[in-house]
Amino acid sequence: MVSLLGPAFVASVAYVDPGNVAANMSAGADYGYLLVWVLVGACLMAMIVQYLSAKLGLVTGRSLSSMVKDSLAHHRQARPLRIGFALQAIVVAIATDVAEVMGGAIAMNLLFGLPGWLGGLIVVVVSLFWLGFMRSRGERALDIGVTLVLLVIAAGFLVSLVWAPPDPAGVIGGMVPRFSGAGSVAIAAAMLGATVMPHAIYLHSTLAIDRHRPLGQLDAPLKSLLFVQRVDVGASLVVAGTVNVAMLLFGATILRGVPHSDAVVAAYEVLNTQIGRLPAIIFAIGLLASSIGSAVVGTHAGASIMYDLLPWRIDSRIRRVATVLPSIVLLAVGVNATMALVGSQLVLSFGIGFALIPLVWFTSSPKHMGEWASGPWLRMTSIIITALVLALNIAVIVMTLAEA
Repeated sequence: MVSLLGPAFVASVAYVDPGNVAANMSAGADYGYLLVWVLVGACLMAMIVQYLSAKLGLVTGRSLSSMVKDSLAHHRQARPLRIGFALQAIVVAIATDVAEVMGGAIAMNLLFGLPGWLGGLIVVVVSLFWLGFMRSRGERALDIGVTLVLLVIAAGFLVSLVWAPPDPAGVIGGMVPRFSGAGSVAIAAAMLGATVMPHAIYLHSTLAIDRHRPLGQLDAPLKSLLFVQRVDVGASLVVAGTVNVAMLLFGATILRGVPHSDAVVAAYEVLNTQIGRLPAIIFAIGLLASSIGSAVVGTHAGASIMYDLLPWRIDSRIRRVATVLPSIVLLAVGVNATMALVGSQLVLSFGIGFALIPLVWFTSSPKHMGEWASGPWLRMTSIIITALVLALNIAVIVMTLAEA
C-alpha cells in the first residue's frame, strides 16, 4: 500500500500555500479562535472532494478538465458555459500565482532582504526548474519530492506553536459554528478558497492517472486502488488540515490585539523580537517552502487545466508569463502582500463551484462511472458540500453589496 501512496500528498501541498498562511493568520489575528470550525469543516469537505477527483481519474482514465471540455464541446447551446469555464480558468490561474509568488516574495524578503519583485521571480524560476527536474525522473519522484516539502512546511508552522502555545478552551470554543459580522464571513470564504482550492480538485484526477494508469492500464486492481486513495487522501489532509489550524492558532495567540497591516510580516516580527531569531527563521523557511512547493503543484495543475478549458491554443511559455505577470506587477507597485494573498483566496473560493458541480455530476453518473458511480450517501454528501460552498459565495456577495 505504501508504494501506491503519493498523489494526494502532491495535491495537498496546494492546501498549505501562502494564501492559507495569510488567510488563516489574518483570521486568527482579527477574530481569535472564532473560525477554527471553518478550517475543520473545510478539511473534511476536502477529503471527500479529493477522493472523488482521484476516483474519477482511476475509473474513467480521464481528467476532470478534459471531461468538462468534451461535455461542453458537443452542445452548441453550451457556448456561454464554455466561455465561462475558459474565463474562470484564467482567473483561477492568476489568483493561484498571486498567492504563490507573493508568499515567496515575502519569505525571500524576510530571510534575505530581497525586493519583492526579485524574490517573486526567483520563486517562479526555481519552481519551474524543480518541477521539470522531478517530472524527468518519473511520477514517483514528484510524489516523494513534494511530500518532503509538505513535511518542511508542517515543521515550519507546527514548531511555532511550541513557542506560542494556544489556549485549549479557546480552541474548543472555536469549534462551534458561528460568525461575527460580514468581515468574518468574507475571511471564512477566503479560508475555504485557500483550503478547497479549485486547481487541486482538477489536478488530483490527473495525478491519479499519471501515477496508476501511466500506460492506460491500472497498475493494481481498481477496488484496491480506490481503498488506497481513501488512505492517501485521509493521511495527507490530516497533515495539511493540522498545519492550517496551526496557522490560525498561531495568529490568534501572538497577533490578537496587536495592531498590524500585514499579518504574515507582523507574525515574523513578533517572533523575532519577543521569542527569538531561530523561531522567526523557521517560520520564514516554512513560508518559503509553502510558496515553492505550491508553485510546483500550481504550475503542473495550471498547464493541464488551461490546455483543456481554453478554446484556443497558447504557447505554454506565453501562458505562464501571462498568469505570473500580474503578481510581479503587484509586487513592483508595492501592494500590501498579505491583503493581496487574502484577496486571491477569496477569488479562488468563487472558482470552487466550477470544479465541484461537474465533479459531482460525473462521479454520480453511471454513464461515466458504471458500477463505480457514487452511492446515495456519497452523492448526497457531495451535493451538500457544493451547496454550502455556493451559499457562502452568495453570502459574501450579498453582504458586500449591503455594505457598499
